[in-house]
Amino acid sequence: MNSSTSSSDAAAQHDGRLWRRFAVTLVAASAAVLTATLALAVAIDPYDTGRSFLVDKPGVRPQGPRTANASRGRDPAFDAMIVGNSRIQIISTEHLSKATGLDFVQLAVPGSGPKEHLTLIDWWLRHRREPPKALVVSVDDLWCTSDPELPNEKPFPFWLYSADRLEYVKGLVRFDTLEELAWRVGYLFGADQERARPDGYWDYEPEYIGLGYTTNPALRKRLEQNPYAKDERFERDPLEGQRRFPAIERLKEVAGSLPPETALVLVIPPAYKNLQPPPGTEKAFVTEACKAALTTVVQARGKTALVDWRVDRPENRNPDLFFDMMHYRQPIARAVEKDVVEALRRFL
Repeated sequence: MNSSTSSSDAAAQHDGRLWRRFAVTLVAASAAVLTATLALAVAIDPYDTGRSFLVDKPGVRPQGPRTANASRGRDPAFDAMIVGNSRIQIISTEHLSKATGLDFVQLAVPGSGPKEHLTLIDWWLRHRREPPKALVVSVDDLWCTSDPELPNEKPFPFWLYSADRLEYVKGLVRFDTLEELAWRVGYLFGADQERARPDGYWDYEPEYIGLGYTTNPALRKRLEQNPYAKDERFERDPLEGQRRFPAIERLKEVAGSLPPETALVLVIPPAYKNLQPPPGTEKAFVTEACKAALTTVVQARGKTALVDWRVDRPENRNPDLFFDMMHYRQPIARAVEKDVVEALRRFL
């Protein structure tokens, strides 16, 4: 019995050593593969962030603006930029550039908010070799939050735009990087690889039309809904003088840090009439206070203007000029562009 037990224990110990050796080998191999992949990613620079000294081919393959804007935002060809979400992305870089003589890049990201916009502004400013000529910033309802954390509803690669190189490298540790590496190699060494549009402009009209937003009765009916029907009415703002807007406070800091020759235009984007909050509602008081806060940004700095389209005007009452309550069509986009151009011409 003792001999049998001793043999069994010895076999178990031998198996245990084999498993430990296998586990150590597996961990070491995994670490080696991860390190090699990271080194390759840093060397190839899959999102064209300019952090590699080995690759200098400008641009990236066609992809979403969340990642493509890292390349666009550092492109020295542009001395003016537009930033915001889908409520400003239909503003044409070509039209603004032609009318002002500046070179505009569109860094709008659908579904994004002030935290992302401030990050993109910072990235763009950090990569200007000369003082920028102009910034056009879309300031919608999301900027009117009272939350100092500026929560973002949809994922955004903040690590990609970080000034901390270590944070960037850590951010590369994700499955998406493996996919992008293959595409990046093809883009770098392929003779006929398509490049994402350098100026970032994307006209969403054809897509909305294709989805039936101009013909589907159910979608058209949404325009006439009243989102404030059940809202309580007040004679005066119950929080008058107490409202704070951390995002606008940060925007004011950014505005104050800009070179004096840089023009800054803040745009409150258009909204269909039913999205205009009725007087006396909580939303109306927030909107009014938020606009007042934006006015202080304009007053605190030269070469700064506010273009306010969140008002009652004929275009905002015309359902044929909207896909939904927030997304407008080309005729309104042209009118907004005209107002932006007029504001810029006062400073150029």
